[in-house]
Order: sequence, then C-alpha cells, then structure tokens
Amino acid sequence: MADFVLLYSGGSMPETEAEQAEVMKAWDAWFKDIGSALKDGGNPFTPAAKKVGADGAVSDAKGELSGYTIVTAGSLDEATTLAKGSPVLHGGASITIYETFPVM
Repeated sequence: MADFVLLYSGGSMPETEAEQAEVMKAWDAWFKDIGSALKDGGNPFTPAAKKVGADGAVSDAKGELSGYTIVTAGSLDEATTLAKGSPVLHGGASITIYETFPVM
C-alpha cells in the first residue's frame, strides 16, 4: 500500500448556504464510501500562491491548484478509481494523482 496525493485543479465553490450544505454532504458520503483508504481529507487552497525558483526568485503563482486529498491505495490505478468518486469533479475541477514514497 502507498499514499497518493489527489491534487485538484479548477472548479467552483458553492455560493449559497444550501449549496454548501449539499456539497458537504457529498464529501461526507465520499469519505464514508472510501473508508480506511482516506488518509487526509485535505482542504481547498486559496487563489493566492507564490512560486520560489531554484535561484531563490519569488513570483506570484497562477494558483492553478484548488485543493488536495490524500488516500492510501494498492496502486495508481486503484487511487485513480477512488478519485473518480470525489465530489470536486461535480464542481468542474479535474484531479491529478501522484504516488508519494517515504524518504525519511
């Protein structure tokens, strides 16, 4: 088993309290559905972001990423299957999945 980071790009935030409640219900249902595969439910990102270059130069980043979740799965394909149930997709976001590995 390995950990996989699901990185969300784009999408929209719910605008009304009713929409927010519906979205939270969808997240709760997905978290329940994936069960023990959920390692970190994650959080959304604000649009403000900075980028530090190899030379130390700092610039504003485009804020392409909108949030993350971390899951545990047996393979990249399994993590991808889990990602297909993420409610973030209903808001128009896309998901990129990366496997992590321990180095320390």
